[in-house]
Amino acid sequence: MALILALDQGTSSSRSIVFDAQGHIVASAQQEIPQHYPQPGWVEHDPLTLWHTQRDTARQALQQAATALAREGRSLAELRAIGVTNQRETTVLWRRDTGQPLARAIVWQDRRTEAQCARWREQGLEATVRAKTGLVIDAYFSGSKLQWLLDHVEGARTAAERGELAFGTVDSWLLWQLTGGRVHATDVSNASRTMLFNIHTGDWDDELLALMQVPRSVLPQVRPSSHIFGEASAEVWGDGGSGGVPAGLGALPRSIPIGGMAGDQQAALFGQAGFEAGLAKNTYGTGCFMLMHTGAQAATSTNGLLTTAAAQPDATPAYALEGSVFIGGAVVQWLRDGLQAIQAASQVQSLAESVPDAGGVMFVPAFTGLGAPYWQSDARGAIVGLTRGSTVAHIARAALESIAFQSTALLQAMGRDVAAAGARPVTELRVDGGACVNNLLMQFQADLLGIPVVRPKVVETTALGAAYLAGLATGVYADRHAIARLWQAERTFYPTLSRERADELMARWEHAVRQACAG
Repeated sequence: MALILALDQGTSSSRSIVFDAQGHIVASAQQEIPQHYPQPGWVEHDPLTLWHTQRDTARQALQQAATALAREGRSLAELRAIGVTNQRETTVLWRRDTGQPLARAIVWQDRRTEAQCARWREQGLEATVRAKTGLVIDAYFSGSKLQWLLDHVEGARTAAERGELAFGTVDSWLLWQLTGGRVHATDVSNASRTMLFNIHTGDWDDELLALMQVPRSVLPQVRPSSHIFGEASAEVWGDGGSGGVPAGLGALPRSIPIGGMAGDQQAALFGQAGFEAGLAKNTYGTGCFMLMHTGAQAATSTNGLLTTAAAQPDATPAYALEGSVFIGGAVVQWLRDGLQAIQAASQVQSLAESVPDAGGVMFVPAFTGLGAPYWQSDARGAIVGLTRGSTVAHIARAALESIAFQSTALLQAMGRDVAAAGARPVTELRVDGGACVNNLLMQFQADLLGIPVVRPKVVETTALGAAYLAGLATGVYADRHAIARLWQAERTFYPTLSRERADELMARWEHAVRQACAG
């Protein structure tokens, strides 16, 4: 009869979901968050908005759950734990005494530090950074963003050196708020995305801290992903001024353990029961993120992928290979807001299905450069193959297909790494995230990959992974085997395209990528 609250703070929205112990959704709430673009290539969030929307959605979800539970003679007294998952790499800097942020958060998509990263690459530091962190030198990661804040926010560096500031990715920021400023910590999966953390020693790396001029005093403590990080009281869901428990939440426990934290992609892999080497998942969100668990071995990619820490249920190291697509579902937002081809994202499938194929159109959505396996930061979006017969429907279909093309390039890169290591290839791809409900996209993905694409019954696997991690720490689940038994498939998409045709399409995609990079 246990309940777990999962906080899922994403790039475009804050979401809160109440799960029961079987992984079923009891209640949920979501709010979009505003994006700020002060200059070309800059992307920012207001840290207080991240917290307030997360707090408000948690309150709404808990109130909905209380109403639903009351009909069964149950109450929120069953709430056993809180799990947190978050957009990774987004960088927050705040004052320890007041908890006030010094500036807007620099979002993972932000490219303002690319020039600095280029200088480090020119200095020959790429091999050192990759050996220690598993990452490439790129503005995507938190380290250069933190250095920028320390250098460009008035008084920040001096205050940091006096120990007055705290840095964190969004998980740390939410944990600070949930605990009333009592806990400054992160988990290993988020730490591994900063370009400051040595994934082999399990600690912040002094050489990298010196390179990026980051004082160790600003850094959070690093814990396993399933761990009692601290406790939140029922009052934390109030409006920040009343100091009391909000209406309808009186049955909440006086203190609720925060038992799980993981970056969104590692949480999704955990929510897909991807605990063992060889299991792979792809999340179709604002971007697309493919992770393959490699067990206790930190596999090194020679094909443009990253080595990252997987969610760790305990102190035992766990790793994954990862490929990141910067623009996935965000291309649908562009169709809606930029091109104004649709009024709502839900309309994209019907528009794309109004034509039998993309009519030779290829859409490379490199709005913020290209991520893995290309790592071309100066690439820009391109639509190629247009003819007089091309319509907005062909562009919409090409936009959807671009998500599958980019993801296929990732899995092909993983396949080359796996083959070089003598391991077994991936035999199925588990999928989740908002865009995975699009059947046209999922079928095209299976056709390109040539392996089954499996969609689970619960597609909110990011939040579910955070809930599972919190449940492990608080005894809701005995072990990972108990969690694995809960995973269920909703639909499997089998490939129908010949491999010759799939290879031809991928060759055309790679040609379009070269054109986007040449521009």
